[in-house]
Amino acid sequence: MTTNPLRLVFMGTPNFAVPALGALLDARHDVVGVFTQPDRRSGRGRRLSAPPVKEFAESRDLAMFQPASLREDAEARGRISDLAPDAIVVAAYGLFLPEETLAVPQLGCLNIHPSLLPRHRGPSPVATSILEGDETTGVTIMLLDEGMDTGPILSQRETPIGADETCDQLTARLFDVGANLLTETLDLWSNGSIIPTLQDDASATVTRRLHRSDGRIDWNDTAESIARRVRAFTPWPGTFTTWDRRTFKVIRAESVAATFDVPAGNVVTLSCPDDIGVTTGCGALHLLEVQVEGRRASAIKDFVRGYPDFVGSRLDD
Repeated sequence: MTTNPLRLVFMGTPNFAVPALGALLDARHDVVGVFTQPDRRSGRGRRLSAPPVKEFAESRDLAMFQPASLREDAEARGRISDLAPDAIVVAAYGLFLPEETLAVPQLGCLNIHPSLLPRHRGPSPVATSILEGDETTGVTIMLLDEGMDTGPILSQRETPIGADETCDQLTARLFDVGANLLTETLDLWSNGSIIPTLQDDASATVTRRLHRSDGRIDWNDTAESIARRVRAFTPWPGTFTTWDRRTFKVIRAESVAATFDVPAGNVVTLSCPDDIGVTTGCGALHLLEVQVEGRRASAIKDFVRGYPDFVGSRLDD
């Protein structure tokens, strides 16, 4: 329980933002309003689906607001002012906070960012940390300003990246770490025990928004690079190629040091008949779980049992 309960507005949308909101409530902070993105249509039936943060907030009887934009919605900005929060806490909200909103709380707007800033600013820090082969990453609690993750740092916590950890797994773990760090930081920040640290712009790196096309596999890349892409692009945009004129997804895979006298993109048997791989520009990609268009994902040995002509074929033709 916090020693200095604060009046807070929380802003977040996806499932991995829920632990932060829960941590604030567990610490007995007064969450006077929760802002999340509007309900979206999803699934084959295109039914409206509420964001996980909304579902959690409603289960706790918290005041909910779902503006489509803060920049263009003067009424929503007015509501934030009327709530008079000591601080605004942001965790994967997904909407831009205009200058007018940033200026409302006396303690500022605190954001949970899943990297060790100034490394990996921008929209895809977790995926990028895996893509680039980082051994460690972490969480930063920062004060928002009008830039892209450029505000002063209040606290950071480092953590290693698991060898098999996927983007969704690492994201969830980082926001769990961030939830604990957030409550600790709020106590220290509110009682004047933290001096914000300005970021070193000269050492900053900036990530970019991912696109569906990023998931297409180039078999001339190294097996290690492709294996990292499989982890980094789980669950989206996924990694895929073409087999038998159908989209073929690689769900799980690992790189192995193996050499074959065939071009990259050929499906081969590795050390034993059940170990199936694909040749690459360097090494081979050991397939573990795959999915062909129109079928469910399956372990590679089960897939080959149903499609015995897969071994010896060529991908992306």
